[in-house]
Amino acid sequence: QVQLVESGGGLVQAGGSLRLSCAASGSSFSSAVIGWFRQAPGNEREFVAAASTGGSTSVSDTVKDRFTISRDNAKNTVYLQMNNLKPEDTAVYTCAARAPRFGRLPVGDDEYPYWGQGTQVTVSS
Repeated sequence: QVQLVESGGGLVQAGGSLRLSCAASGSSFSSAVIGWFRQAPGNEREFVAAASTGGSTSVSDTVKDRFTISRDNAKNTVYLQMNNLKPEDTAVYTCAARAPRFGRLPVGDDEYPYWGQGTQVTVSS
């Protein structure tokens, strides 16, 4: 089992940057796939990025030119670096975890059983 706590959200002007952190605890972190999702008011939750313990990553086409995911297994932390933020990036960002599997990194929120509480990111124009 994995427990997840996000941090790093806040208010930033368009064009600015934020780095979100997802700190994990639990014996399963070292093998878990960690994903980031976001949900804006009135919208469905959408996949942002994911990273495996082996270094594989996947980033949504919507943000791939601006967002980067990385993980530090020694610190049990996964990061989401967000650059050139836009007002449409405003959302609650939540990290999630699941057991590893063969094949593509999972991008559906129903594929992740463990979730953090989320952190608010607000981008002003």
